[in-house]
Amino acid sequence: RALLWLGPVYLAGYLGLSGSWVLLALALWLCWGLNRRGKRDRLAAAFALLEDEREAVCRGLDARHLPAWVHFPDVERVEWLNKVLIQAWPYFGTIMEKTFKEVLEPKIRAKSVHLKTCTFTKIHFGEKCPRINGIKAYTKEIDRRQVTLDLQICYIGDCEIHMDISKFNLGVKGVQLYGTLRVILEPLLTDAPFVGAVTLFFMQKPHLEINWAGMSNLLDVPGINVMSDSLIQDFIAARLVLPNRITVPLKKNMNIAHLRFPVPQGVIRVHLLEAENLVQKDNFLGAIRGKSDPYALLRVGTVQYRSKTVSRDLNPIWNETFEFVVHEVPGQDLEVDLYDEDPDKDDFMGSLLIGLVDVMNDRTVDEWFPLSKTTSGHLHLKLEWLSLVNDQEKLHEDKKGLSTAILIVYLDSAFNLPKNHFEYSNGECGAKKIKNNKYLKKMEREPSSFVLLTVGNKTQKSKTCNFSKDPTWGQAFTFFVHSAHSQSLHIEIKDKERDSALGTSVVCLSHLLKDPNMTLDQRFQLDHSSSDSFIKMKLVLRALNVEEPDSQRVKAGVSASKPGPTHVTEKAGNQQKFASPPQVSKVPPMSKDSAALESLPKKDSGEDLDAKDSSAAPVPSEPVSGLDEAEGKQNPEHGPPSALPSGAAAVPTLPVLQEMRLAPSVTSLGSLPSSCFELSSSNLDIHNGTEMPLGEIQLTVRYASVRQSLVVLVNGCRNLVPSSNRGVDPYVRIYLLPDRRWTSRKKTSVKKKTLNPQYDEKFEFFESLENVKKRSLDIAVKNSRPFISQERKELGKVRIDLSQEDLIKGFAQW
Repeated sequence: RALLWLGPVYLAGYLGLSGSWVLLALALWLCWGLNRRGKRDRLAAAFALLEDEREAVCRGLDARHLPAWVHFPDVERVEWLNKVLIQAWPYFGTIMEKTFKEVLEPKIRAKSVHLKTCTFTKIHFGEKCPRINGIKAYTKEIDRRQVTLDLQICYIGDCEIHMDISKFNLGVKGVQLYGTLRVILEPLLTDAPFVGAVTLFFMQKPHLEINWAGMSNLLDVPGINVMSDSLIQDFIAARLVLPNRITVPLKKNMNIAHLRFPVPQGVIRVHLLEAENLVQKDNFLGAIRGKSDPYALLRVGTVQYRSKTVSRDLNPIWNETFEFVVHEVPGQDLEVDLYDEDPDKDDFMGSLLIGLVDVMNDRTVDEWFPLSKTTSGHLHLKLEWLSLVNDQEKLHEDKKGLSTAILIVYLDSAFNLPKNHFEYSNGECGAKKIKNNKYLKKMEREPSSFVLLTVGNKTQKSKTCNFSKDPTWGQAFTFFVHSAHSQSLHIEIKDKERDSALGTSVVCLSHLLKDPNMTLDQRFQLDHSSSDSFIKMKLVLRALNVEEPDSQRVKAGVSASKPGPTHVTEKAGNQQKFASPPQVSKVPPMSKDSAALESLPKKDSGEDLDAKDSSAAPVPSEPVSGLDEAEGKQNPEHGPPSALPSGAAAVPTLPVLQEMRLAPSVTSLGSLPSSCFELSSSNLDIHNGTEMPLGEIQLTVRYASVRQSLVVLVNGCRNLVPSSNRGVDPYVRIYLLPDRRWTSRKKTSVKKKTLNPQYDEKFEFFESLENVKKRSLDIAVKNSRPFISQERKELGKVRIDLSQEDLIKGFAQW
């Protein structure tokens, strides 16, 4: 065996090859073996999860393996459905084996001469069936005539499929597939079968990993494995990932065209403005930290854009605009990843996930978002929701070069296409002139045609229909339109075999404006083709409209809240107090605010100073975007009221807002819209064992399921007790007990000379929900005093037992 391994080395020396070839081959072989072992280990770990879910969860497997119902309370655990699948799987396997042999094998043989020897030698779908980790049903957010289900699909299969092609054995031995499959049942009917059609598609590209067998093992060679995996995923995405759908009618004579190609829900316009405090990724000699060259990848579904790269800057300014078509809300999210561009491999600098349902409700969001999966960094985005309206008055030309409309092309079919581009040239049959051409037989074959559609500088390509003069494509395409009065849609039908044009057509978008619905559904005559050649399409033009934000709606800002009481219990001695629902109101004008401040009694010199500073600062008369007030009634037992009312304390003044550059809401940061929490405010006394209260701190706490982190938002403090006559400089320190390490400590900035500081700073502890439930928060307000000062450092302390709280729903209170 050793001589067998040394054979290639001897052969290289015999042929006079350089030793670097041997080293290169050895490196490739080692990497190939590493890939193979990694795949086997991941498949074994997935099988372990399938066998004993509880034990695997306790061992702390990768988060993507965890079932969805662990994180999201609105995802139902459907064990009954999994039991049905287990019982039916052997019968499904028998049907699929028959389909492979009788349907798929003849189709593969007909594809090419080289595949005529294709034979399936072994087809076994194994004992492991697909599993549904959870189902989420939408009923309130959608039309009453449909039901929408999100299925968390997990298939860890021990299937074995082998095929022989010209004495080469290819095969698959094990498959892993994870993804969210959306199932839409519509329209609901009053007679059997009660559902008109079923629509299936994946929300995002599913994670797929294939364990190859036989000669297919070569696909695990480094470099080839990435290309092969991406090709397979792209093949799946072209058929099963939004905006592509599979629609199966359940009732006869059911028109499913509008179900397969529905009008998109809207357009999200993303203004990528700037970032700050990004992490330093570049280094010199492995020790000296330098700056980074950041760029951003923005993604909605399968559409991805890349921003420009800003060289050597940790506070880059992009000022770029991107537009995405949104097909499903709720369901689709905006993903932003920041990278440091390097010659070898780009370094990850942080990410951001924003639920588009919040943007659709708020219509316009302009905020600084903290980056996750990194130590520091904020990203400034302005998001605009553009609704699609059938109003020609909205089709004005944008001077900034932005899109004003969207064109939806439903490509149906073509009729009587010529066999080749010589058949109808200059009005006569040109094929007679090339009878002696050796390719004549090939040219007399039916064309394999595809369509190129172009609007402006964007071209999209349809799939290829093989060997048909009457091809049917059945696809939908979307184009952004800048000027509907002057732009046109260019159509070109080409033959795949000869790359020749079989017909062209030009449709001016101004023709759609003549129709009141801005829609054309007809056959279009093809130019440079036969006189009876047509293409059938449906064109829909819709204007993009930026709606004004609803002034009555509470935005998902830093202090955003939802109406309705939240049952929050705080133990103070033997008493229990319940949180009251917040009252959202606009910021009072300056005159009322000043009068309220003048009417308050003075407690001490320190608070008097704060009151004067606050009253002198300008207060905006209009509500600040993303900040809402939570007013609570003062309890008579609290003693004298604070220098600032609770409502005013919740909204910083304008100069403070510009200085803070606020982080966004906890509800919009990488969390599902369904798990947004309800805020409540309550004035709870915490005496800390003394007769006089030491003040209060306002906290917002919830668990972000998507990022698997505990989010703690420190809003501010009030009525702090001064530790000296010179005033205090308070800051807040946070520990997630029992971890008291200095590296895991969270700390806010220091506010100078105030007893009512406003922080509005967010901190995250990246732990699983199970671990967080077993821990508690230790929060202390401290005075930033000189090093040798004798002043008291700790101003007050709060400990919160997280096991008693509903962290998915979250809470916010004093």
